[in-house]
Amino acid sequence: MARTEDPRTAPPIRWGVLGAGRIAGSFADAVTRHTRAQLVAVGSRNRDRAERFATAHGIPTTHLGYGPLVEDPQVDAIYVATPHSEHLEHALLAIAAGKHVLVEKAFTRNAAEAEQVFAAAREAGVFVMEAMWTRFLPHVAALHQVIDAGEIGDVVNVSADHGQLMGFDPASRLFAPELAGGALLDLGVYPVSFAHDLLGVPDAVSAVGRLTETGVDGQVSIVLSYGERTQATLSTTLWARTPTAAHISGTEGYIEVAGPFYGPSSFRVTRLDGRVWTFDQPSAQGLQYEASEVARRIEAGETQSPRMTWQGTLEVLRTLDEVRRQIGVAYPGE
Repeated sequence: MARTEDPRTAPPIRWGVLGAGRIAGSFADAVTRHTRAQLVAVGSRNRDRAERFATAHGIPTTHLGYGPLVEDPQVDAIYVATPHSEHLEHALLAIAAGKHVLVEKAFTRNAAEAEQVFAAAREAGVFVMEAMWTRFLPHVAALHQVIDAGEIGDVVNVSADHGQLMGFDPASRLFAPELAGGALLDLGVYPVSFAHDLLGVPDAVSAVGRLTETGVDGQVSIVLSYGERTQATLSTTLWARTPTAAHISGTEGYIEVAGPFYGPSSFRVTRLDGRVWTFDQPSAQGLQYEASEVARRIEAGETQSPRMTWQGTLEVLRTLDEVRRQIGVAYPGE
């Protein structure tokens, strides 16, 4: 079975954390516990928040604002963990300072913004990647090996869901159009990216959705079509906690990926000939794998990852753009 490289064997780069929210905390924990990298600085527009974050994660330097963070000479790479609406500005800020960048998913609000980031990175010669951690997890590497070996025959359907029960709060970023809120960019990006990873670019996109009182998507159902008979059936919602599971069905069997499929998980393979076996996920944490990928590519002098290429990010965003067009969601300033 495929094995993912141990994150502890990756080069020890120095991270600066841009934004001091919940996901940044999870990233900091994973890097500290499971890699040789250092968290050397954190930046926030709120000094108290930056200092609390630094204390919680043993980070020696705090910066008020993001300019001083990206200009900090002790920082090799910037992890951008601000709302989706801010990703373009903050990624460009880091790139202009000559820093390598890992940008939380969804990478930007839309494909046009992502193209701006990649153009800047290409000119500056720095590494940039979307933080789609799922692509670097051990069970996903094993899934690819199983499918590529023909264990379930030709893939006919991929299904995946990601729903979380979020109480309505118009002040929350999840419900704020100006912060590119909604289910799709926060949660739905996972099943869409998962389908893209397994099946590539769809020939057709069909979506239906329902909006919240603030005009962002509260729930979306998506069908992606590939060739004559393959489809991906995907869903996302802010209004219910769903199993967050995935299924991959083929002509000779199927794979059931336990929830959450997008995080460290296990899966069960059932073949039509009666053979059944499982893959068990060895780790409870997972963000260290994407962090170690960044370190390895930077050391190799590369500007992108073959597992999460710039083109792959653009292709996923174009699908999300089309879904939003069909359900009637646009963000201020687009």
